[in-house]
This record gives sequence, structure tokens and C-alpha cells, in this order.
Amino acid sequence: MSKFIIPTTLRELRFHLSQTGEASVPLRKFLTTNYPSLKTQTKNSLPILIRESYGIPPSITARFEKGKEFKTNLEGLDEQGISTALNQLLKN
Repeated sequence: MSKFIIPTTLRELRFHLSQTGEASVPLRKFLTTNYPSLKTQTKNSLPILIRESYGIPPSITARFEKGKEFKTNLEGLDEQGISTALNQLLKN
């Protein structure tokens, strides 16, 4: 069983992080370990975008049906905190 419950109304996941920023280190580690399982769980049909830009705080944006978007800031969270934040975001 997967640790993420992906709703059928989810249309896109976007991860924003800095290539070199210390605040983005936990998100980079999280993506390294969880990206393959997220893609497999969605049968490669869900777009999972990873956007890197210098100096931005780490965040996740989820786009649902009818254009509804929810964004969560991940600054200061560890890998477990990011996992919890993603699960909370997917409940919207």
C-alpha cells in the first residue's frame, strides 16, 4: 500500500525548490526517494513538475479539477514533514 492517497480530481503536482538553497535540501531528498513511487502509483498519467529556481523557498502546488490550486510552503520541514504536508494538500 502506498503512503500517498492520490485523489482522482488531482490534475497536476508542482514542486518548487532552489538548486543550491539549504532550505530545499529536505525536498530534494524527498523527491529522490518518493518520485518513482508517485509516478508508478499514478501509472505515469499525472504530471509531476519539478521547478528549480535560485533562491526560492520550497513549496508544493496541487492543481485539481476546475482549476482549483492549493499551495503549501515547505520551508523548515524535514522529509517526514514534507510527506505529511503533501498528504494534507491532497485531502483538499
